[in-house]
Amino acid sequence: MNINRISALFGIRYPIIQAGMVWCSGWKLAAAVSNAGGLGLIGAGSMHPDILRGHIQKCKAATGKPFGVNIPLMYPQMEEIMQIVLEEKVPVVFTSAGNPKTWTTTLKAEGIKVAHVVSSSKFALKAAEAGVDAIVAEGFEAGGHNGREETTTFTLIPQVREAVDLPLIAAGGIATGEAMAAAFALGAEGVQVGTRFALTEESSASEAFKQQCISLNEGDTVLSLKKVSPTRMIRNEFYRQVQEMEDRGATPDELRELLGRGRSKRGIFEGDLSEGELEIGQIASHIKEIIPAGQVIEEMIGQYNQAVKQLSVQTF
Repeated sequence: MNINRISALFGIRYPIIQAGMVWCSGWKLAAAVSNAGGLGLIGAGSMHPDILRGHIQKCKAATGKPFGVNIPLMYPQMEEIMQIVLEEKVPVVFTSAGNPKTWTTTLKAEGIKVAHVVSSSKFALKAAEAGVDAIVAEGFEAGGHNGREETTTFTLIPQVREAVDLPLIAAGGIATGEAMAAAFALGAEGVQVGTRFALTEESSASEAFKQQCISLNEGDTVLSLKKVSPTRMIRNEFYRQVQEMEDRGATPDELRELLGRGRSKRGIFEGDLSEGELEIGQIASHIKEIIPAGQVIEEMIGQYNQAVKQLSVQTF
């Protein structure tokens, strides 16, 4: 694969980014992805500041390749998190769930490359105005927290491409090289992959969670908690409680009380498959085995090249 704008921007071999997922994306996964030629991201959303610093330092020791940190901008200890990123000289930051204007200038002034995750063309324009280096356009197939627009990835990508000229990364429902080729055909220059990397050997998710995910069928995940923060999760006992409350018209505060603290940790990291919040993307039903992260990248690149080769001879 030739170097494109995403590969050049981040200094990586392949334009494949591993998403920064809560309770899945520790230093082991990020280092494995970076060592295989992609861009690994440490997920700061589930880490206290001191824990994040430790993961950054361990990732530095495990790879000499570029890596980054994903930071949800709603994080309560944002000042501390950003100070750690600056002190540790993290080369790349992906921001999400907030206003990119708040930190982009500060990060870029220190030579950090900044990408921002959006769910609509409107937010892509705002991110471009904030001065980000790249846009991640994420469709609602993705696991975890989603945009309220519920726009699918393949509907979103060409519209964001038309709206902005920045390097564009497609996210949501992408786990194969064929999907990567399709995203590129629509105007993307890179892909951000979450679910496929969450279900790898290096992912810090519990083995029980991983095994549950690779047993899923189509339709076993659903976008829920729309009154609070739209979240894609597996249908389990906790989901049924949420559904019952939403059906009777529960208020956002009532839903937040049900969520409590640590519900996603309970499900993803500790493996409580009944009462935990099991966040994963729709594409999980396509994944049937747990493999090393490096193998994921190797397979995706092979599939991508084969798909492009096949399509190149199918003219009409």
